[in-house]
Amino acid sequence: MRYQGLHDLLASSNSTRQYFLSLPVAMQVALHEQDAYIHTAAQLRARAEAIEQYNNAVRISRLLW
Repeated sequence: MRYQGLHDLLASSNSTRQYFLSLPVAMQVALHEQDAYIHTAAQLRARAEAIEQYNNAVRISRLLW
């Protein structure tokens, strides 16, 4: 099912809300910043994965400096 944004998705789906709340707070904040682009549980998981991959790439690049 497609929702207006992350807020509506979390308000309507208990399982998605549980997944979201299991994430670190920093990830939750980053996802909230992308509210308008998250309309499904699959998009939420994909965005969380993309943010995690980006954060890992940043960490690695800082180690190389």
